[in-house]
Amino acid sequence: MASSLSDRVFVVTGGFGALGRALAAVLLEEGARVALLDRAPAAAGLPGGERVLAIGGADLGDAGAAAAAFAQVKERWQRIDGLVNVAGGFAWETVGEGQLDTWDRLYAMNLRSAVSASQAALPYLSTDGRGRVVNIAALGAVKAATGMGAYAASKAGVMRFTEALAEELKDRGITVNAVLPSIIDTPTNRADMPDATFDRWVTPEALGRVIKFLLSDDAAAITGALLPVAGRT
Repeated sequence: MASSLSDRVFVVTGGFGALGRALAAVLLEEGARVALLDRAPAAAGLPGGERVLAIGGADLGDAGAAAAAFAQVKERWQRIDGLVNVAGGFAWETVGEGQLDTWDRLYAMNLRSAVSASQAALPYLSTDGRGRVVNIAALGAVKAATGMGAYAASKAGVMRFTEALAEELKDRGITVNAVLPSIIDTPTNRADMPDATFDRWVTPEALGRVIKFLLSDDAAAITGALLPVAGRT
């Protein structure tokens, strides 16, 4: 039986990072076509052949650059069925000893990029009941810990943005949801927390499969949801 994602077109921002690559692999296994957008230069050796479009140097914080990147996807495959806003960043910094610029930087990386990419995608998103937007928020934004103020505030913004966009698009056949991971098991996080118990974290592949569900026909009745994905943390 063919997957419900077969031949659908998905755009993944932050596509060259650990989660972006893992999600792309999950979607390719389902027969989808995947456009990977990233601010970094185009990565070499990506799997998928003709079913992958890699667009590097895409500054999603710039509305013109975002529009140009999504126009490339539309030109290649004539449509876009879903967008996953993975692009983002993290910084641990207390309010008392931190810099105000950190708040601006994380806002731009985590929230502005998601809004900009969504605006650029909207003219092309399928409106046949299969259009999908999935954002990456964070479980740590539900209650911020010490040093997490700027990060949690930006990801809380992603949560509110998700709810607002879901309401805006619910009568257009487009669902909008967010996943709220705890700590994702990436090489960077392992290096930053070498004494942690890694097998309790959420793997990029496991999170990718949750996102795959939200992109599928089986999730058509879900919109505006903020789904915790905490592993065993």
